[in-house]
Amino acid sequence: MSKHSPDADVAFISALAELLNKNELTELSVKREYGEDDSLEVRVVKQANIVTTQMAAPAPVYAAAPAPASAPAAAAGNDDPAQHPGAVTSPMVGTCYLAAEPGATPFITIGATVAEGQTVLIIEAMKTMNHIPAPRAGTIKRILVEDGTAVEFGAPLLIIE
Repeated sequence: MSKHSPDADVAFISALAELLNKNELTELSVKREYGEDDSLEVRVVKQANIVTTQMAAPAPVYAAAPAPASAPAAAAGNDDPAQHPGAVTSPMVGTCYLAAEPGATPFITIGATVAEGQTVLIIEAMKTMNHIPAPRAGTIKRILVEDGTAVEFGAPLLIIE
C-alpha cells in the first residue's frame, strides 16, 4: 500500500474492481503516483472458469452399395484434413500467423522440410505469441490456414508427411 492513505487506497482498489465488473473487463492495471517514493501500483484480474471439452469424431457414414472401381479417386475428394495422419492441429483458439512479423519470410512453405520442434507458425492468444512446433520431422504437404486468420481448438493447420 501507499504511504499516502491506506483507506483511500482501499477505496481506489474497490472502485477498480467495480469498474472491472461493470465494463466486463478481465484485467485492469493502474499506477498512481503520489510523489517521490510514494506510489501505488494495482493490477486487478478476474479469472474466468475455463472448461475444455472434447467431442468425439462423428461416426463414418457408409454407402449402402459398394463404390465403383474408381473408389480411391472418390475417397481422395472427400478426405478431411483433420483426419489425415500428418495433420497438425491447433492447440488453442487464436489468430494464426505464418511469419514472425508482417512482411517477414514465412516459417514454412509447401515442400519445405521441417525438423521436429521447429516453429511452423505462431498462434496469438490473449496478446501472447505462442510458437507452434512441428510435432515430427517431415515435408510440408499442405498449409490449410492463411496468415492472420482465426483458428479454433483442434482445427487442422497444416499437413506434414
